[in-house]
Amino acid sequence: MGEKILMKGNEVIGEAALRAGCKHYFGYPITPQTEIAHYMAKRMPMVGGTFVQAESEVAAINMVYGAASAGVRALTSSSSPGISLKQEGISYASCAELPAVIVNIVRCGPGLGGILPAQCDYFQAVKGGGHGDYKMVVLAPCSVQELYELTVEAFNIADKYRILVMIMGDGILGQMMEPVEFKDKEEIISVQKNWAASGTKMNRENNVITSIYIDPEKMEKHNLKLQEKYSRIASSEVKVETYNCENADIIVSAFGSVARIVKNVISMAEKEGIKVGLIRPITLWPFPESEFLKYADVPKAFLTVEMNAGQMFEDVKMAVNGRKKVYFHGRMGGMIPTQQDILDKIKEILKV
Repeated sequence: MGEKILMKGNEVIGEAALRAGCKHYFGYPITPQTEIAHYMAKRMPMVGGTFVQAESEVAAINMVYGAASAGVRALTSSSSPGISLKQEGISYASCAELPAVIVNIVRCGPGLGGILPAQCDYFQAVKGGGHGDYKMVVLAPCSVQELYELTVEAFNIADKYRILVMIMGDGILGQMMEPVEFKDKEEIISVQKNWAASGTKMNRENNVITSIYIDPEKMEKHNLKLQEKYSRIASSEVKVETYNCENADIIVSAFGSVARIVKNVISMAEKEGIKVGLIRPITLWPFPESEFLKYADVPKAFLTVEMNAGQMFEDVKMAVNGRKKVYFHGRMGGMIPTQQDILDKIKEILKV
């Protein structure tokens, strides 16, 4: 590891993508992620890469489809309304099994919303916002350092499984500045992309990249192939942090920047004799169900804290599977849960 550099989260995503071997970026400006595009516009010419500010988010995701079809590492980024516009292209790329990375620096909604941070795109990301039975791997960093590390990891996962990987942050992570320590050399997996439409030189049969299967038997066969792949990913790519969960009075679940707030709450609660644990899903999909089952009988209750109306809350309830009551505390519209509010909610639950 080298020296620490103070950088903004959005710019770190761009730098991490370049270090991961991504030389093709297609995007469209929207706050609070625009610095990713700014950074790529500045840096791509220096590395012999391609930067295109597309005419729309719809165009950008389809440019990613084309670049990924050729076997190169490609990136697009946006914020919530822009990600909504990309959904058809995301579904098409998922059907074609194209590896690429999508960044969503979430802003509040619904509708156009504002530029303030939120986590209201959880359902869209993990349940499949487009049409069809597809999945993306969804990574939720909680620091600028993790933005770097998980962006590099995202490209490796994408190539390993031929799948789209989403980095889902929020306006806090994208705009904040923190010290980040880059590696001297990245661990980049090498994958033979024999499926890519990269030119045959008359040495092989033509490769065809498609998401169209008109025959229903072929369409079902392809769907079953996708589901088998998703099952493999779910059994091998779960990432989760557990903190202070042994003998906890209550276990809080939170992801992204909210998890950092919860860690401060844990210290506050400890001074009042309350032991609070934290389960932080790093992969929102695949979801770390086994971790919740592991601790299901430990606390008196579970609490999820999110910047939405209660979205991961549903997955936590299913994971706990009725063994303990699961409560929810959330803020919306760009409002951020405070440490005191979360602590008060914990006290209220424990009284019950």
